[in-house]
Amino acid sequence: MKHAPATQGGARMGYVELPGDGPVLVFIHGLGSSSLPYFTPVAADPALAGARSLLVDLLGFGISDRPHDFGYTIPEQARAVATFLDKLNIAGAHVVAHSMGGSIAIHLASERTDLVAGLVTVEPNLLPSRRPRVEPYTEETFVTKGFARALATCGEAWVATMRLADPVALFRAENALGRNMPADLAERYLRLPMPRLMIRGALTACHPCEEEIAAAGIPVATIPDAGHNTMLDNHAAFVSALAAFLPR
Repeated sequence: MKHAPATQGGARMGYVELPGDGPVLVFIHGLGSSSLPYFTPVAADPALAGARSLLVDLLGFGISDRPHDFGYTIPEQARAVATFLDKLNIAGAHVVAHSMGGSIAIHLASERTDLVAGLVTVEPNLLPSRRPRVEPYTEETFVTKGFARALATCGEAWVATMRLADPVALFRAENALGRNMPADLAERYLRLPMPRLMIRGALTACHPCEEEIAAAGIPVATIPDAGHNTMLDNHAAFVSALAAFLPR
C-alpha cells in the first residue's frame, strides 16, 4: 500500500502497485467502492502479465484521505487523479474505470490527453441521474442519519467497501452524479481522441447514449452473465475483453 499527493493541500490518494515493464494500467473504482477488491484479480490475471498496474482509490474512499475542504465533484476528482499521476511521473497510461470512476476518467482524458493513451470505461455514468440515497437529506443530516441507512440498504457485497467511505465524500459524490454532474460529459466522451472501449454487462439495460456511442465508432464489449459489476460477475470474459483492447 502506497500514497501520493493528489491536491495542493496535500490530500493523498492510496494505491497498490503491481510492478511490470509493460504498459501502465490505472484502475479506478466506482461510487462507494475501492479498486483493490474490484480490480486486483483483474490486474493479477496472467492475461495482463507484464503490465505495470496501479489500483487507485479516489479521495474519500477506500485507503485514500478524506479531506472535507474538497468538493468531490467529477472535475475535482479528475484534477486530483491528474495531480497524483503527475507526482508519479506517469503519462500515456491506459485507464480502466468503473461507473463513477468512468465519469472521472472521461473528464481526466478530456483535460489531460497526455496522461491517457487509452480509456476503458465500464458502465460509466454519462448523464445526470436521480440519487435517492441522498436527495432527502442535507449534508449534515446525511452524515448523522442517511449514511447509516445507506449502509443498511446497499446489499452485503457493496457494504464491504461502502462502509469505508467518508459520509461527507459519499454525499457530495452522489450529488456529483446527479444535480452537479457536468452537462457536457457525454459530449466529452464522444470527442476524445484516444482509443476507447466501453464494457457493459449483458444483464444491464442499454445505455441511454447507446446510439451516439455507436455513431462515434466506440466499440462496446458486452459481458455475458454480468450486471453492473462486470469484473466481479464474469471475470474471464471481462479480462478477455480488456486484454484484446490493450497494447501487447
